Amino acid sequence: MCGIIGVIGGEPAVPVLIDGLKRLEYRGYDSAGVATLVNGHIERRRAEGKLGRLEEKLIREPLPGVIGIGHTRWSTHGVPNEANAHPHTAGRVVVVHNGIIENFRPLRDELIAKGRVFTSDTDTEVVAHLIDYHLGLGLTPKKATMKALARLDGAFALAILIAGEDRVMIGARRGSPLTVGWGQGSMYLGSDAIALAPFTRKVTYLEDGDWVVLTRDGAEIFDLSGARVDRPSQLSSMTGAAVGKGNYRHFMEKEIHEQPEVIGETLYGYYNPIAGTVKLPDLGCDLATVPRLTIVACGTSYYAGLTAKVWFERYARLGCEVDIASEFRYRRPPMPDGGLALFISQSGETADTLAALRYAKECRQRIVSLVNVPESTIARESHAVLVTRAGPEIGVASTKAFTTQLTALACFAIATALARGAIDAAGASRLAQALAEVPSRALDVLRHDDRLKAIAREDLMNARDVLYFGRGTSFPIAMEGALKLKEISYIHAEGYAAGEMKHGPIALIDETVPVIVIAPSDELFDKTASNIQEVVARGGKVIFLGDAKGILSLGNLAMRTVELPAVDPFVAPLLYAIPVQLLAYHTAVLKGTDVDQPRNLAKSVTVE
Repeated sequence: MCGIIGVIGGEPAVPVLIDGLKRLEYRGYDSAGVATLVNGHIERRRAEGKLGRLEEKLIREPLPGVIGIGHTRWSTHGVPNEANAHPHTAGRVVVVHNGIIENFRPLRDELIAKGRVFTSDTDTEVVAHLIDYHLGLGLTPKKATMKALARLDGAFALAILIAGEDRVMIGARRGSPLTVGWGQGSMYLGSDAIALAPFTRKVTYLEDGDWVVLTRDGAEIFDLSGARVDRPSQLSSMTGAAVGKGNYRHFMEKEIHEQPEVIGETLYGYYNPIAGTVKLPDLGCDLATVPRLTIVACGTSYYAGLTAKVWFERYARLGCEVDIASEFRYRRPPMPDGGLALFISQSGETADTLAALRYAKECRQRIVSLVNVPESTIARESHAVLVTRAGPEIGVASTKAFTTQLTALACFAIATALARGAIDAAGASRLAQALAEVPSRALDVLRHDDRLKAIAREDLMNARDVLYFGRGTSFPIAMEGALKLKEISYIHAEGYAAGEMKHGPIALIDETVPVIVIAPSDELFDKTASNIQEVVARGGKVIFLGDAKGILSLGNLAMRTVELPAVDPFVAPLLYAIPVQLLAYHTAVLKGTDVDQPRNLAKSVTVE
């Protein structure tokens, strides 16, 4: 997760920026940079690697100024070098950016046609050029920024400075978090309140779609339409000693809402939107000739593996086995020569998964791990590592770690399919583009929060049993939804393949059992719709998660519906995971359970 810090005041900016960036190091990064306005001009310093290298550069090349912005960056598209490090400039504008500009390619082409010259491989540079272009038309900084924001699609947070405007800093958020800090004769911006903790406890959390104009004396906040809005300020409890909940009641809620940002950052670790291609790190094997893929994981990570199995077999035509680590390690199955084994673990320390990895090594498999902690034991013992960029996940019930695992696995599947000739370059680009749209579509899903809370109150909180049905990639999401509900609300729930309903689970259905059906409009939709009819005929209460086409097709069969965005079926699991998380979360809150630390559970299972 990239980090943003900004300050406008009367004291030198760079010490504040470096201190704030150090407090954001927990998010992970591979380059960093700062920029200030000096005598009305933009000055910046950037460096590849850790903050120490940037600090060394600042000693050699000091940077004055009392207004500045800083950034720690995970390399997304574009290698982690100084040219791609933030801040980025164009003309009078300098900007730092978290998230994704989904439509940056057409914007980039449009700007190049107007004579603009780009010097990096990032989507961020488009923002600087777009604002600078509107400034060149004679617009004020506020109007130029508003015009530029109206052209941007995606999920992002921005901090902006404009040469010649030494008393103004502009911030904006859509999906990615951004916080305003209120000081005495100074104001601050940060992607996390933890970055602002040493300087002020008074903060305002911008709401989605807000943008803000800061001066030394205060802030004006505007909504998407440009209308002035008031947002409450509060005293933050952050001391810098821990990751904070921000404006959320629980870490789990915060982490659910971080998904547009972290999905995007994980995606752009593997996807180059300029070229429209997916690229993996060197796995040390030829994906075109791998005889079989074995995926091993536990819990939620196991469901990510089951989803990936569908992708690898359908799109890459690669035989794939998925196993629970604790079963795999004791069954000691035979493994083919030249096989590839993938081990999924958020922490990278899961004991059963580590033991299974060591067995696969004995069987001479090529070992790839998918982890959120690249320094973990599982990562160190692997031949190659795929990293998710979820940042710290404090809530025990996994949310953003799951969707970032799905994101990385989807990229892996696309690259494998292309390597094996199962799809051509155009097909790979189409699937990758569908992935690139997920962060902004995830933001759309989160806007159903109130609707999902109402369903939790009216239909789930008093239920004794809940069933989840899905087909294809929706089947693992059904199991994951049931697991979430069990984990944090302590309501018994089970996830089933919808086609298996008549092979047993249908006996459980009556008017007291809510049935949550996960069914995007794909080739399996009609089959699932038939299963819904069978549930309704037996008095079952159907809660339907689907798109507008599916809801229209069902008519009045479902008791409740939640309309999700229409997307390529390939990426539907990433979006449909979010409402089942929110249903579980709101049900648990209503029941008064310990959401972040449910009974009997630990975040990382490091003993058998």
